Amino acid sequence: MENPLVSGAELGRAFKAGKTDPVAALEFYLARAASSESVFITLTPERARSEAKAAAERWRRGQPLGPLDGVPIAWKDLYDVKGTITTAGAAVFANHPPATADAKLVEIAAKAGLVCIGKTNTVEFAYSGIGINPHFGTPRNPYDKHVARVPGGSSSGSAVAVAAGLVPFAMGTDTAGSVRVPAAFNGLVGFKSSSHHYSRDGVFPLSRTLDSIGPLTHSVEDCILLDALFGGKNGPSRLLPADLAQQRFVVDDVILRDARIEAGVRANLERAVDGLRRRGARVENRRVNALHEVFMLIERFGWLAAPEAVAIHETLLASKDAERMDPRVRKRLEGARNFRASDYVNLLWARENLIPRIRQELNGAVLVLPTVGHVAPELAPLERDMDLFFKTNLATLRLTMVGSFLDMPGVALPTGVDPTGMPTSLLLSVPSGEDERLLAIALAASEPS
Repeated sequence: MENPLVSGAELGRAFKAGKTDPVAALEFYLARAASSESVFITLTPERARSEAKAAAERWRRGQPLGPLDGVPIAWKDLYDVKGTITTAGAAVFANHPPATADAKLVEIAAKAGLVCIGKTNTVEFAYSGIGINPHFGTPRNPYDKHVARVPGGSSSGSAVAVAAGLVPFAMGTDTAGSVRVPAAFNGLVGFKSSSHHYSRDGVFPLSRTLDSIGPLTHSVEDCILLDALFGGKNGPSRLLPADLAQQRFVVDDVILRDARIEAGVRANLERAVDGLRRRGARVENRRVNALHEVFMLIERFGWLAAPEAVAIHETLLASKDAERMDPRVRKRLEGARNFRASDYVNLLWARENLIPRIRQELNGAVLVLPTVGHVAPELAPLERDMDLFFKTNLATLRLTMVGSFLDMPGVALPTGVDPTGMPTSLLLSVPSGEDERLLAIALAASEPS
């Protein structure tokens, strides 16, 4: 192994060609993961070595379980992994008993031969888009070697593990942007599925209405292979790239021209959209009214996930253990305790109306937005200043929250770097339930022009 940034699919092809084997690959990644700082909460070397050894034997016999047999994978520490504690990034959970069974997706992955390398760091209870964790440390964004920048959250460890070459791909969760934001900040592909596209059994919740599952990867191909695997189709991907000449894309130019979108983010998105046009895609620039209605709803009533998160953590907030929580997370949860029931119901009713509305407005087109309006900010000011943290967190999640509210699957795609060398990203989204269609379009869009 020489290239730590190899994709899962590429590693599987290397196994097939005999260029390396699952045992050697695991030891390569495990050594890198063990020497990393604040990226993993738990490593599972004993399990990983047993799984890698079994996979290597299957490849030796020419009988792999699938194209990803023997490929290491990491899991955000919201997923139950048998024999490990699910901390959810919280010190107050660190002494909980170990999980007695794998989460459903962990179980599926294991049966397909993937190698569980460990569990990655996350914002406490997955409740932030920035990525700070005072208990287990904050994974450092690998793109800036001089100044510590945030990794994005809440799937912070999963993103940095992939971006830093500690594992080929990793699983996260996304309630308001927690896969898409760290993908954007770390130059990765991030796939947020529709909320019920994958099983959430054995995954610690934040919002039962808005929670979704998704991977952080180096390629759309990996997202497609994992999607097939979790859907019970563990084999070579048959999902071909969409014909861009038959696709329509909609760019909300009101959002794109907003002063909150940094110049580098905007320029790189426009360049990527021009590339789609050159390849035959039709691109419309127009206001998408449903998106702006969601912005107004959030401003008027608040965020739908907030009261659901309070319901999950109400007992903790009333206990002495609340003093051991991340003060940023605790303050946000405490602030949501006064969320009015009527506001919550109004949000649910509006959501019921807007999910079909966005389908009608797009009328078969793919929505294109910046994933985040800015690149990863510096870490230290956000650790020092709680008010700045809250302001930046809201700005970071502003665009991805809309897709979550509308249950839109989304794929964050890297678009390059800004003048400071930090990654930028665009987000492709479609109406709820059109996950496979989105992946085929993202596959085509990610191919070189």
